[in-house]
Amino acid sequence: MIVIVAVLTIAIGFYMAWNIGANDAANSMATSYGSGALTLKQIIIIASILEFTGAVLYGKKVTHTIAKGIVPIDSLAPHIVALGALAAILSASIWITIATYYHLPVSTTHSIVGAMVGFGIASVSQNYLTIGDIKWDVLYRIVMSWILSPIVGAILAFLLFTIIKITIIDRYNVNRVERVFRYLQILTASYMAFAHGSNDVANATGPMTAALRFLGNEAPTWVLLIGGIGIAVGIATWGWRVIETVGNRITELTPSRGFSAEFATATTVLFASSVGMPISTTHTLVGSVIGVGLAGGLASVDLTILKRIIASWLLTVPVAAGITMAVYTMMVVFA
Repeated sequence: MIVIVAVLTIAIGFYMAWNIGANDAANSMATSYGSGALTLKQIIIIASILEFTGAVLYGKKVTHTIAKGIVPIDSLAPHIVALGALAAILSASIWITIATYYHLPVSTTHSIVGAMVGFGIASVSQNYLTIGDIKWDVLYRIVMSWILSPIVGAILAFLLFTIIKITIIDRYNVNRVERVFRYLQILTASYMAFAHGSNDVANATGPMTAALRFLGNEAPTWVLLIGGIGIAVGIATWGWRVIETVGNRITELTPSRGFSAEFATATTVLFASSVGMPISTTHTLVGSVIGVGLAGGLASVDLTILKRIIASWLLTVPVAAGITMAVYTMMVVFA
């Protein structure tokens, strides 16, 4: 039984990491695609390498927050933790696959946090925990970071692009300036990919670490390797679907705008990773893209697409939590 659960945890954890690459590849490279700075093939190669590097070298702190920060797994029996973490990964993965199919850039962070909350609530309903045992203060801080991160990204991107416009674009030949920023954007895209891998790998490796720890395994390094490889494979196979939405359909992106959005997002995300906070890279980047769009006036932003994206965001936590509660309950009944 232990071997079966361990194998399933690793397999579904890899599936979750694949989903992160497929959906969240847009977070690191969509603006480079939208501005024409990089081709889709170049994006796949660069993002795969740097997402993997960020995940392995800098992903440990956020992994710990997801694994132990919301549900008090130390208070639960090992088999309950293993089944709950397995249900959370599977449920979040199912939702992200559906969203990716419809080209929607949902937050994988919201998905897994919602799934872990669903596991906690299901444990309360089965009298394994009390409602007060769930770490609502940690959840509150995470949710507040979700609200603040797109705002911070939008403000930074707006200010950065405005400064670039006033000091450079308005003073020199626009075409020449944009050619320079085309090259600079490759650097910020790489910076963004590294930052994204460092934060969002935890959405797969956090629950995996929780499950494997209680199955008698302590292997954070190779768990991060699995997460990094899964993200890279997801980018290479299905990443183009969301890249098109974020890169082309929210607002018109030039290399200078893409540079501003990527730099603002990467800085916000990497800071969050350094303090172990699982913020939404998706929300941050979309906020940054909106920020550079607003620098050209509200008419520059496609509000129809924006409404669809926000609707998918609002659905993510309750849908992931609900699926987890159902899957986890079935697992406990049939285990």
